Amino acid sequence: MPQTLIPNIHDFIARIDPFDKLPRDLQRQIASSIKIIYLAKGEQIHFGGEHELRYLYVIRTGSMEQRKHSGMLRAKLSEEDLFGFTFLEKHKEDKEDYTATAIESTLLYLIPHAELLKLLEEHPLFVEHFASNAQVRLHSALDVVWSDSEKGIFVKKVSEVASDKIAVVQHDTPIQEVARDIIAVCSPTAVVMKEGVIVGLITDRDMTKRVILAGVDIQTPVSQVMTEDPLTIGPHDLVLKASSLMMQHNIRSLPVVENNRVFGLLTTTHLVRNNRMQAVFLIEKIKYAETAQDLALLTSERQAIFEALVEGQVNGDVIGHVMTMIMDAYNRRLIQMAEKHFGTPPCEYAWIVAGSHARNEIHMLSDQDNAIILSDEATSSDRLYFQHFSMWICNALDACGFPLCTGKFMAANPKWCQPLRVWKAYYDKWIANPEYDCLLNISVFLETRWLFGDQQFNNELQSHLFDGIAKSSIFLPSLVRDSISINPPLGIFNSLVLEKTGSHSNMLNIKKFALTLIVDLARIYGLAAGATSSETVTRFNEAYDKNMLSEEMLKNVLGAFRFITQIRLTHQLKELKAGREPDNHIDPNIFGSFERKHLKDAFRIISDLQDAAKLRFTREAFSVDIS
Repeated sequence: MPQTLIPNIHDFIARIDPFDKLPRDLQRQIASSIKIIYLAKGEQIHFGGEHELRYLYVIRTGSMEQRKHSGMLRAKLSEEDLFGFTFLEKHKEDKEDYTATAIESTLLYLIPHAELLKLLEEHPLFVEHFASNAQVRLHSALDVVWSDSEKGIFVKKVSEVASDKIAVVQHDTPIQEVARDIIAVCSPTAVVMKEGVIVGLITDRDMTKRVILAGVDIQTPVSQVMTEDPLTIGPHDLVLKASSLMMQHNIRSLPVVENNRVFGLLTTTHLVRNNRMQAVFLIEKIKYAETAQDLALLTSERQAIFEALVEGQVNGDVIGHVMTMIMDAYNRRLIQMAEKHFGTPPCEYAWIVAGSHARNEIHMLSDQDNAIILSDEATSSDRLYFQHFSMWICNALDACGFPLCTGKFMAANPKWCQPLRVWKAYYDKWIANPEYDCLLNISVFLETRWLFGDQQFNNELQSHLFDGIAKSSIFLPSLVRDSISINPPLGIFNSLVLEKTGSHSNMLNIKKFALTLIVDLARIYGLAAGATSSETVTRFNEAYDKNMLSEEMLKNVLGAFRFITQIRLTHQLKELKAGREPDNHIDPNIFGSFERKHLKDAFRIISDLQDAAKLRFTREAFSVDIS
């Protein structure tokens, strides 16, 4: 290649991701190694098998499309896009082969694999940007844009903050011996076990009040003075959740427990180190608000917390949990106010939430999805009470910044305020006849979470749902067919994947073409795996535990979900700051090389998982064990 071309090539690659993150000397070395080829329209590059020479390709001008051997579209690429990452790996399997075809006259830069590897060995800090695995590249992208450092203690996991010092004693241990154990481990609390199960808790304060002041014999078994059925927190829960529990129940410590295994203790002492507990303070204000108008006045604080979390580069999963806890607090407080306003409810009931609220994935655009399960003994008069009751709550939530559901999936709709037996009949019908309207209904109510009232109603309904799905041979295949009816945008942004008409023409709907597709796939895999959690990340993890997803696919799809979620939240933040109503429609022209490249990685991962789901749950539908 003529040396005179190198400055021009260097200038070009220096402005596109990931080369823009490399030192200038390294950029120049790569530019010097580049070969140039020109493809006429229709000319192809074949990948796969044993190729002596491998390259990473950069499109300088023109456009290409990648198709798998089956003919299925893999991606469409345009100027500044890169391809050939997967074939940088030494041993690719033939099944992953594809062909790249020039859609128009195209000029390509070819970076020799051997030369690239040699340069990266000398600069290991930049290896992840050129990884053959898309998940690794996505992870490097998240690291660059959203560092996890210094996010504040309340978005950390309990295991990161709690002490591992806690006394564990048996139920028949004498009080005096328990006191010695507490002092020996320098812990203010002891967990009491019986036959391998946690049955109680005792603190140093309990010793003072229940033993010394009460004059109890110190040889008495600790079970006589302990607090029975204590609250605990899981090691993977957020500190924010633990803090909220401690405030709600006025306790100073929470044992960290999972499956009756004691990991440690979280105390208020651990929490005073924080300086970013705004969300906890807001939840506390919500708890003590006297009127719906008081709650509405807190809306600006909710938005401020959302903005702080996004600007603080907090993980999207965590933002969803924090915003969900705040919405839960609003909803619970309004239910309490409604019970006071309308009088004691005439029968038992459960207030449940659905959709993204149930999945703990609330953001600033989230509307209401809720319902009421009534006792089967509810009378027509009782139902009239709950009609007024739920209407008041839904309107108050709307006034607090949680919009009414446009699809009317709310408790205020009499259809979604029914006795338990009617809800069971709904699910039976939806599962037996998974057609469009039924799928729409069940896609909302496949995820429900109890929020207030009799929790057993929701437990019984969920059990009925899972039993019904397990017995159906047509339900999961129907869900799959519905979910793959929309494909991720594998094409070039400006011509193939945008909304064609309406007020959002030429915009990319990031929810419709990406996030909803991932949520749908998580629902399918989670139900097939028997997952009781409705959270997207947890469902994929449980499917992996049941060997329904490979480790690589799990990491890929979680990386894609988190990257796209961050894109959406950042867009919402920009809209809020500009004084506009946030939405899911993004102008693709704002994307730089960085976002375009990683979004295409993410879209390709979604497409691959759709293919895998179609193969597993439609062709093999009758052999899938969903028990």
